[in-house]
Amino acid sequence: MNSGKGTRSRISSGGNTDSQLSIDVVFQVLGSRRRRYVLHYLRQQDRPVPIRELSEQLSAWELGKESDAVTPKERKRLYTALHQTHLPTMDRSDIVEYDRNRGVVSLTDYANEFDIYLDIVPHNDLPWGHFYLALGAVLTTLVAVAALGIPPFTVLDGFDYALAVAGLFTLVAAYHTLRDRRLLLGSTDVPAGALPPQSDDSDVTTTDD
Repeated sequence: MNSGKGTRSRISSGGNTDSQLSIDVVFQVLGSRRRRYVLHYLRQQDRPVPIRELSEQLSAWELGKESDAVTPKERKRLYTALHQTHLPTMDRSDIVEYDRNRGVVSLTDYANEFDIYLDIVPHNDLPWGHFYLALGAVLTTLVAVAALGIPPFTVLDGFDYALAVAGLFTLVAAYHTLRDRRLLLGSTDVPAGALPPQSDDSDVTTTDD
């Protein structure tokens, strides 16, 4: 459906063209919450999805409702935004195939390239690179102090310190791996940043993006 489009852009580490999406296209998509939600839901379903179903599920995530509690007006609002803006943009970039006549959308193979860009860091979290640097500095200082024979750091011998350092890095790396898997598009029931279903009828205000 999308072959030969002039807007398709490819890059490679060596500067040659290949099957990769350009970085600009990737961040244009990931910079929009709704487009991330589209990718998340399509990954979950792994099939062509009617836009009506997609707009209903995205409304539920934005409003903190169960999908069957979304009103026609709320669904229509998302439907219009998807149909007029988000899906055509993603289709032109070859990330999805949007069949306007049938009203269905599906992922292309290029969507798999987004995983490497999804190390999402909440606003009040320390980036993992900074965390590992700080952890390494603390452990290096601890071992150096022990090597100088300064009590009470001489309680453990060299082997014990090596075992403790290796064990700590293994535990942290295991947690990091599990956390990142939960942030991959389509890997959880609800995408990162979506509102959980509310237990009351309080209104939830959302902004378009």
